[in-house]
Amino acid sequence: MGVPGALLFPDRIFLGFFVGFFVLFSCPLPSLGSIHEYKNGAFIPRSNSFFFHGGSEGLYASEASINSSSSDGKSFIQFDSVTFRRTKESASMHHDMQSSTGLVEAIILEIQDRDRIGGAFLNSEDICCTPQLNKDKSCKLAEVIIHPNPDNAQWPKRIQTFFDGTNEEATMITQNIPIEKTGMYYLYFMFCDPQLQGLTISGRTVWRNPGGYLPGKMAPLMTFHGFMSLAYLALGLVWFLQFVRFWKDTLQLHYHITAVIALGMCEMAFWFFEYANFNDSGSRPMGITIWAVTFTAVKKTVSRMLLLVVSMGYGVVRPTLGGITSKVILLGVVYFIASEALELVEHLGNINDFSGKARLFLVLPVALLDAVFIVWIFSSLSKTLEKLQVRRSVAKLDLYRKFTNSLAVSVLLSVAWIGYELYFNATDPLSELWQRAWIISAFWNVLSYILLGVICFLWAPSQNPTRYAYSEEMGDDFDEEGISLTSGAKVVGDMANKLERKERKASDHVFGLGDEHEEDKRE
Repeated sequence: MGVPGALLFPDRIFLGFFVGFFVLFSCPLPSLGSIHEYKNGAFIPRSNSFFFHGGSEGLYASEASINSSSSDGKSFIQFDSVTFRRTKESASMHHDMQSSTGLVEAIILEIQDRDRIGGAFLNSEDICCTPQLNKDKSCKLAEVIIHPNPDNAQWPKRIQTFFDGTNEEATMITQNIPIEKTGMYYLYFMFCDPQLQGLTISGRTVWRNPGGYLPGKMAPLMTFHGFMSLAYLALGLVWFLQFVRFWKDTLQLHYHITAVIALGMCEMAFWFFEYANFNDSGSRPMGITIWAVTFTAVKKTVSRMLLLVVSMGYGVVRPTLGGITSKVILLGVVYFIASEALELVEHLGNINDFSGKARLFLVLPVALLDAVFIVWIFSSLSKTLEKLQVRRSVAKLDLYRKFTNSLAVSVLLSVAWIGYELYFNATDPLSELWQRAWIISAFWNVLSYILLGVICFLWAPSQNPTRYAYSEEMGDDFDEEGISLTSGAKVVGDMANKLERKERKASDHVFGLGDEHEEDKRE
């Protein structure tokens, strides 16, 4: 039997977001992680048993040479004040003189041993021992059937707790169960006596790895975010030196790129400290976690808005975004709210209490908004490339072609990785490949960093920024999306004059390269 299953934000708005989050979320309230808490949890029927899922985590084996007086180097599951409470009706069915009037078992198993729980090896679908199986001496009556591992007869681990007399409560003995083998461990509390229906569980269990309380599937992320912090620091230093060197020739776009680098650096640093604190204490400090989550949501939002306005030709073929500025800001605000909600629910609370339906409910809006960004970005890129081709802006056209190719490659990689992620999750429902799970989230950070590096390279500050900057002489201020419908004949006349000038220039140079030469000089 198997186991039961602020790129465009005004300064005041940008500052307001951070002040608001500081006031609301800087309080040091704990958010449980590897400490699994149970608050009047109910048991679910399965076959002829009742079970409650107590948690599951990847745990590494205890280190060989450890100091017995401390927990350093040890891996264990600790039962701390776990209490079972039965109903008055259930308790009244027994007598005070009876020493054992109800049995609850805590079953710990490594996922590879999941078929050792229940009567599958006895050709039975029962989980609890039946009178017939007891008669055959295959198991003990009223206990969960366990087929011991031949390599270690003590596993799967069974811990029994009995009710005494008519007592309505029974408390487990506080104890540590050492982990001597690396694997994905599941904990279930189970009982077989139908008279215990209505039983609830309270208390907590503490899961610890040799290096700390950070769950095994998350442990590599602490090191990863440490390296990513250094990577953003290195990128920031190179960008800052170039920025200072040509600070007189910088463009407005350079300041936006600087903001994204700074946000990425802060995001990675906050996540590193969040994981380090989690590893030391076993719980996630709400203040640090929410700051890390918020920086992630802000950076993701600002990065997408940066890609969008660059694709629109901001600072290159148009000096402003005109009438679509409000639309870009609105999309950014909505994306930030959706992303923040998803990140908060994913990273606060117990690490395995995020149900699939709840996650799907929050993932869908973010995925839909990402699709809106992608469609808008490539649509804007197409229009920008078309304008540059008409104007024969060779240098700018080459720049945007490189940017388009880089963006297209990143989208293809994203689609391929999403496919791999879906395959990974579909083929590993019980997290047997938990040691590789950290790579799924790490990939997106690496891809985002590489794409930011490409933008930094293409739009790096230089002595001749006007080569890629907006030029009024080219008529780049023409913005068909920002034209007012009430401007009347004046706008129509201006448009006609501009088109006439462009056609005249094209006819003057149709047999020569003079136009390209003058374009290069203007750039």
